[in-house]
Parts: sequence; C-alpha cells; structure tokens
Amino acid sequence: MRLAFSGASAQDSLDPTTYIGTSMYLVSYASKSALTEISAQNTVVPALAESWEFDDGAKRWVFNLRKGVTFHSGKSLTAEDVVASVNLHRGTDSTSPIAPFAAQIMDVVADGKDRVIFTLKGGNADFHALMSAVHMRVLPSKDGKIEDRTTRDGTGAYILENLEPGVRANLRRNPNYWNADIGFVETAEIQYVADTAARMNALRGGFVDVINQVDVKTASLLKRVPGVKVEEKNGGQHDVFCMMTDIPPFNDPNVRLALKYAINRQEMVDKILLGHGAVANDIPLPVTHPYYAKDIPQRKYDPDKTRFYLKNSGLTSIEIPLSVAETGFYGSTDAGVLYAATAKDCGIDIKLVREPEDSYWQQTWMKKPFSVNYWPGQVSADMQLSWTYAENSAWNETHWKNPRFNELLTVARAETDETKRRGMYHEMQQLIHDDGGAVIPMYMNHLWATSSKVSHQDEVGGEWELDGLRCIERWWLNE
Repeated sequence: MRLAFSGASAQDSLDPTTYIGTSMYLVSYASKSALTEISAQNTVVPALAESWEFDDGAKRWVFNLRKGVTFHSGKSLTAEDVVASVNLHRGTDSTSPIAPFAAQIMDVVADGKDRVIFTLKGGNADFHALMSAVHMRVLPSKDGKIEDRTTRDGTGAYILENLEPGVRANLRRNPNYWNADIGFVETAEIQYVADTAARMNALRGGFVDVINQVDVKTASLLKRVPGVKVEEKNGGQHDVFCMMTDIPPFNDPNVRLALKYAINRQEMVDKILLGHGAVANDIPLPVTHPYYAKDIPQRKYDPDKTRFYLKNSGLTSIEIPLSVAETGFYGSTDAGVLYAATAKDCGIDIKLVREPEDSYWQQTWMKKPFSVNYWPGQVSADMQLSWTYAENSAWNETHWKNPRFNELLTVARAETDETKRRGMYHEMQQLIHDDGGAVIPMYMNHLWATSSKVSHQDEVGGEWELDGLRCIERWWLNE
C-alpha cells in the first residue's frame, strides 16, 4: 500500500513525548500498540490489555495484559514495559503533551508480568479511553526504564523499517502480531507530500493508492477519474481560530465575543467545505456526542453585536493579525479571507499572515496569538475538553484559565451518575461558548481518496482521517 500523506515535518520524531502532527500518529498506530484502542465503531476496545476493571470510585484501575505478545525485536511484553512507558509522561520535568493527563496517576505498578495497577489522584470513569491515546504507545524497557524513546521497536501490526522525517516511511507486516484479524498488506510506503495537487496527481497517475486531505474544490472531478474512489466520514473534526486569552486584545472577553459574532459560519461552510461539513457553534464536542449541548442557541453572524462588544471593550475598530496555513486546517487561507471580509464590515481589520507549511506546528501554532488549528472528535468528553481547555494542558492553545471550568472538569471526570455528569458537561460547554478563546465555525468531514483496488470494512473510524489513521492495519488491496 502506497500513501501520499500531508501533515509531516522534518522535525518529526519517534519519541512519543514529542508527537504533534498526524504523520507520526499514522506511523505510531501501525507500528506500536497501547493498552486500549478506539474501534471503527468509536468505542474503547482491548489491545495490549485484554481486560480491565476499576473500583474505589474509579480511582483504582487494573489492566490485565494479553499473554504471548512480543516486540518486533523478539522481547516479550511485560507489565514493566507498560509502567516504564507510562512514566515517560509523568513527573514535573515531563515535556509530553499528555503530561497533565498522566499527572492524574498517583502510582502505577507492575503486579507480576501480566497485570498493571493504576492508582489515580481522583476518580476518572474514562481512564481506559486515555490509555488509547497515541502518545501512550508501549515501548520496550530494560531494568524498569525506557532506554531509547526513539526506538522503532514496537508490538504493532507493522514493523517500521525506515523513517525519514518529513520525507517517507516504510513498514513491513509483523508476522507475529497478536491480532490475526488485521494486517492485510505486506508492506506500506508513506510519502509525505504537503502539496494537495501533487497528492491528487500521484493518485491519478497510479503512483500511490491512498491520499489524505482531498481538495473539496476538485473532489467532484476526482470522483470521475476511472479507478479512483473518493470517500468521507463525519468524525466530529472541528476547525478553530484560536485566540490567546492572556495576550491583548484577546484578554478582553468582549473582544473575544466580538470576533465570535464577526464570522459568517454558514457562508464558510458553503464556500470552503462545499457541502463536506456543517456549521459549528464554538463548542468542541461533536454534535453526535451524547453530552453535546444542543440547546445552546446557534451563534450567527451579527455585525450589531460585534460593534456592541467592541464598544464594551472601549473600541470602535481594531486591527488583528491572523496566522494561517493549510496544514492548520484545510481551506484555512480562504476561510481567513472570508473571515476578514465579514469582520471588516463590523470594524475589525483582520490581516492575514500566511505562515510556512513545513514549520507551522513548531513555529506558529501556540506561538502566535491568533492562529488556526483543527481537532478530531473524541470518544471521551473528558479527553476532548481536557486536551485544549484545561488550565494545565500542554495543548491549551488559547491559554484559557477559567476556574469554574477547571473545577467542573475534575468533578465530572469522577462522576458516575450520568444525569449529573451530563449537566456538568453542559455547563462546561456553555463556558467555552461564552468565555473561551476558540472561534469554532464549522465541522469538516474527513475527505480522502484511494485507488479502486483499495477495500475496507463498511464502517470506518472517524476519530481521525483514514479510518482513525488505522488504514495501514485495517485496509487491504484487491488484485
């Protein structure tokens, strides 16, 4: 299987504490495993852990490891490997993006070779979902430590033979993989191709079998090409214009609200997504999520309200730079143009700054005060809200610090009464909607294309694109 994939950087690393872009997620999912994983049906299912249970108000979790699992090197999987891998993300000196999640863990110990026991600081009913995170891959340990964070060794369905960051990766099927139900292609080659037209031309010419991030403007034309299939999935991916709420002028809630009313969401969906998505309401949960706050009124373009909130901030007009790049989210450059046009009629002069694609995640995102990004839909509401809105999250891209939100986040995490939990998540969404620094105008469908010889099960995962980035493991090629 040959893939042309967008989303890579020359700074990519196999160190799971550094993963940012989806290029490393794709490689990591294929070559390494975690205790749990997300199925194509968007549920948490067993992986290296064949079962688990919790007690003490979801503070104590026991994971029972699958027996007979080996790393590609031949080393047997043990509970010590899991403990050492988890500990990479723990501690005050950890730079891992999921360090705040790992900070929930008070203690993690090996109970023999096949059991791992977690003791949490507070209850977390979604802890098994956290253990499916791409960063939580299990690496081989020695004497209780991970000696090489950048090792290619793993327990995944595919053996990583070569990685040239930002250029290509080569994988070969693992004949000793623990799950005989997946892993159909013998080899996979990933070519990292940032240019959309180049990816589409590679597929048209028969040089690759799979491409991601199809251009919505030409998707209908691509569908007409013999031997090509265009597919899409609504997975709750939401596109974001993120304001850093501790940097002027975004530290004023009135400015944030002015910007939320200065965008024409329906126009953006119509002109940018061309039917491959839906209007969003400055709320990060997918509309299909059971905790989605559907009764919060849909925010619409309103020049009068924009001017009202500008006036409340003591302004009649304002000039704001906005950093955009297509890797931030597809169509973000054109979306920025539309945003600038509608905002200008309200007294807000948005100046677009087109940032380099290949260094966007390292040099722009979370570095510039107003930028673009996208997030997938998560199974766990706690993970979805914690990733980017918790005060101590490494990916709190808006630098938002709302005491009530953070209080609710901790309490809801441990709450097992569904009615109470739903009410807490509703209030958290209302706080993000009214006070947060994220302008979330639209949900975008995952859109990809393959050659006609590529097949997969009827249902594909939607957490990420390309079947939750599990296409190498789950898809196959017909002769």
